[in-house]
Amino acid sequence: MSPLNYHPGLEGVVAAETRLSHVDGAAGRLIIAGYPLEELAPRASFEEVVFLLWQDRLPTAAELEQLRQTLAARRALPELTLTILRAAAATRLPAMDALRLALDSLAVTLGDAGLEEQALRLVAAAPTIVATYWRLRQGRSPVAPDPRLGHAANYLFMLDGSAPSAERARALETYLNTVADHGLNASTFTARVIISTGSDLVSAITGAIGALKGPLHGGAPGPALETVFEIGTPERAEAVLRAKLAAGERLMGFGHRVYRVRDPRADVLQAAAERLYASDGDRRLYELARHVESVALALLAERKPERRLQTNVEFYTALLLHGLGLDQELFSPTFAVSRLAGWTAHCFEQRAHNRIIRPASAYIGPQDRRWTPLEARG
Repeated sequence: MSPLNYHPGLEGVVAAETRLSHVDGAAGRLIIAGYPLEELAPRASFEEVVFLLWQDRLPTAAELEQLRQTLAARRALPELTLTILRAAAATRLPAMDALRLALDSLAVTLGDAGLEEQALRLVAAAPTIVATYWRLRQGRSPVAPDPRLGHAANYLFMLDGSAPSAERARALETYLNTVADHGLNASTFTARVIISTGSDLVSAITGAIGALKGPLHGGAPGPALETVFEIGTPERAEAVLRAKLAAGERLMGFGHRVYRVRDPRADVLQAAAERLYASDGDRRLYELARHVESVALALLAERKPERRLQTNVEFYTALLLHGLGLDQELFSPTFAVSRLAGWTAHCFEQRAHNRIIRPASAYIGPQDRRWTPLEARG
């Protein structure tokens, strides 16, 4: 039996209508709730982006302050979650696994809380979980959240114990805003499938993190930076990159399944990285990365002109987060800290106009088989 209308990976299949984000791969545009990414990400606070995704408008000053206070009041972790993080740290569990376990444990204290309260708690607690776990892994005591700091600044504070400069907080805030939502990707689809069954938000977000953990979705910003470190000096860039291409290796940080031109998120993060490294960081590393990018793009255009491979979000994610002092293992959990805004918004949207997501499958196996008794099966 041949399958009809089969789309491997559901590619090209429209499974939802959304007002949250629009990914235009041909034009290299990303629209977040009506705002071009480059208009929103460098200017907004993360709390403003959360409000925008949840309410479909920017908040007033009073509404923004209320959301800030509401999230800040929910940052602390219950003792059960802390116990889980201590046990995970003792076994040096990967940070993404620790985040998944810890977020799941919040269901115990949430009880029968409504969808909005669940969302507030998850968004507020995620940075505390990641920072607490990382410090425990390093044998250091956790830093309690500071309610006076915004979402991004408080995350950096809990990681290293000192209040970040305005430039560092702005750099992280721009990153969080840039990756807060990105269409119906694998993790977002997972969250919508789970919430469509009538399940709770914690289950939906836990499932989304499981999908994000996969290297084919969460990406590999760490290796993109490792290539820059391997090259070391500008004059080595062409030889090293040519050798990688000749060996059939992929150049990490270049190419995207959706974007056929430059990833708009790369442009926003490149500008954020430039500002950060101009005021706080190794400027030589930034200049080296820019040179590696230009050489890589030239070689890819030379060797694979039909692919139109351009810089993607991974390249400048790695450079920016490294400049903020984050270890590579924290890159994906930090991505999740941001994407919780989008995941929860998609769950709200799914619930508002819900129909259980249940695609069909095309059977391609045999038919009309007959039962053979065990003793007759040879």
